[in-house]
Amino acid sequence: MAGFYGEVSWFCCGSSWGPCGSAGHGACGTCNSGSRQHAWPNTSDACHAITNPEACGEGLARRTCGFRHYTTNRCTGQKVGTTIADCGPQTDLFCGERTCCGSVCGSNRVIDLTPAAFSAISSLSYGLRPAYIDVV
Repeated sequence: MAGFYGEVSWFCCGSSWGPCGSAGHGACGTCNSGSRQHAWPNTSDACHAITNPEACGEGLARRTCGFRHYTTNRCTGQKVGTTIADCGPQTDLFCGERTCCGSVCGSNRVIDLTPAAFSAISSLSYGLRPAYIDVV
């Protein structure tokens, strides 16, 4: 199992759902807030140039639209499988950011889930959770 630790957040895209109004359909053209999808900081050269995860010490592999990741909320152990539908989060803006639940912490935003995906592993009200991301 290959994976890494970081922070998970959520974002809105596509058709309105839950707390989201209508928005664009993301870099892949398929993103919808009501679907279990995510944004990844290294979907293309253009995306990587904006998000710059290496600025935070994150060496994230190139993954393109439709690639499946599994994100585990380290506070609860709940896991969700999602596919890439957008570029993001802008990791370099959040270098050193840290979120914890008890003694379990995560640093640097490395994956953004749609509200439907995030709510499968946590309450949207948390906004950020320590996470483990894998490709199993």
